[in-house]
Amino acid sequence: MTDPAAAFTAPARLGGSRAASRLQRAPSLLTPLALAIGAGFAFPAAFVVWRTIRLEASFSETIGEIPGPLWRTVQLAVLVSASTACLGTLLAWVTTRTDLPLRSMWRIVLVLPLVLPSFVGATAFIAGLAPGGVIHDGLDLIGIDAPRRFRGLGASWFVLTAFTYPYVMLPVSGRLANLRASHEESARMLGCTQRQAFLRVTLPELRPAILGGSLLVFLYTLSEFGAVQLLGYDTLTRVIFATRLSDRALSFASATVLLALAVAVVVAERRLRGRSTPDRRAAAAGTRRPTELGWRKVPATLTCATVAAIGIAVPVISLGVWARRGLAANRVSFGDLVDPAITTATVATITALVTVIVVLPVALATTRRPGLGPNVAAGFVVGGFAIPGLVIALSLAVLALNVSAFGFLYQTLPLLIIAYVVHFGSQTLTSAEQAVRAVPDAVREQSQLLEPNALRRAVRVDLPIMRPGLLAGGGLVMLATLKELPATLLLAPNDFSTLATEVWSGLEEGFYAAAGLASLTLIAVSGALTWLLVLRRMDSAA
Repeated sequence: MTDPAAAFTAPARLGGSRAASRLQRAPSLLTPLALAIGAGFAFPAAFVVWRTIRLEASFSETIGEIPGPLWRTVQLAVLVSASTACLGTLLAWVTTRTDLPLRSMWRIVLVLPLVLPSFVGATAFIAGLAPGGVIHDGLDLIGIDAPRRFRGLGASWFVLTAFTYPYVMLPVSGRLANLRASHEESARMLGCTQRQAFLRVTLPELRPAILGGSLLVFLYTLSEFGAVQLLGYDTLTRVIFATRLSDRALSFASATVLLALAVAVVVAERRLRGRSTPDRRAAAAGTRRPTELGWRKVPATLTCATVAAIGIAVPVISLGVWARRGLAANRVSFGDLVDPAITTATVATITALVTVIVVLPVALATTRRPGLGPNVAAGFVVGGFAIPGLVIALSLAVLALNVSAFGFLYQTLPLLIIAYVVHFGSQTLTSAEQAVRAVPDAVREQSQLLEPNALRRAVRVDLPIMRPGLLAGGGLVMLATLKELPATLLLAPNDFSTLATEVWSGLEEGFYAAAGLASLTLIAVSGALTWLLVLRRMDSAA
């Protein structure tokens, strides 16, 4: 006798399988489109390598000038990534797992250095240590002579560490919040001390988060130009920028070496991360009892306060002092920054919109038609972040200057936006993939039955569901674009000024008041976006 339940459920299973099959059959042009977009992201790197090969004769003569800057670049990147890994992990543990006083406040305050671009941080310390600066005067009050020379490796390491450790702290904090408490409790029951339990149980689980954050810091340091230029530390980015017109062979050879170094580091990090097997199960139910610090509350609080002071309080006060003096003497005014602020906001908004539109087909391909082609395209998009912005800008500038078909793009806004999109596209891809996955298969199947037109279906059904994820990805690109400096310096049209270039111009002219006011304006805009994209979510999660 036939089971009635089976009679009703069989058509449903059959319909569900047919729906899944139809949903997997994405438009035939989706994969080729994703590959074409991925090729566009890979093009600047390929062009740099091709150009270097074409300059083979000159390259052999200039290769001897690269080892020095290369060693200094690697040295700085290793030191900064190592120090941020230690500092970021420590701060994440203290603010997430202990009974630190006001730890909810510290979780937000210690992320604020993300608001400051590193070249603005360098500006703040240079201005603060100058005669009349707040750091200089503060040291005088306690009888300490301010250092006469804030330059070189030590200064660069200090500044970059102070403003990049949140790249490690954020992912480690997230991982700590999701770890199962039972593992550590079991280790303690077996006789492990608190330190042994952390080293043997917790730290291996944090390894992927620490490696991922450290990789971002390493790549950031490799591509850093503004801070090292201001602090007089001769890295590959300084060589690329200084020789881009006078010695193309050295410039492209340095860019190729920097590109190869970035790719090698990304591959090494992926292999190291692949060896770890973190527990991906949900955190145990119930409230985790925080670790009691006891007498260590005082040094822990002082550590958080010192890091926050160096990363946000001292720079803002230093810049504010110079800006106030300039405003009081009528040497600068906020009116001078209205046009740069509007330009910055406009370019950042356009870049975010274009990036989302360009990356969305790749996200659709990787989620709705997975395979080798979409994965390769996604890899090219992610690889764009590993290419330093200066290298991308150099390749596009030389292409526009030497290929007549692209000559009309040189020093135009479209070329600048292309550079931004290639460099920051990876920041949108993950959010776009999550946004695409947010559309349930059942909803897509029903919409296909009710609306045969694919375009109208996408606008009326898919986009409203995907909007939060797409906005988040676009917001991250907008925040990154606000702070981008080297690509803007190389590719911006004549008389094109952003808040970042205003800061740079003020420093080149030794006009600390103008640099300070522009920096504070940039910090305010970046801070508002950081609150909307990062801190508000952290606060609500807490």
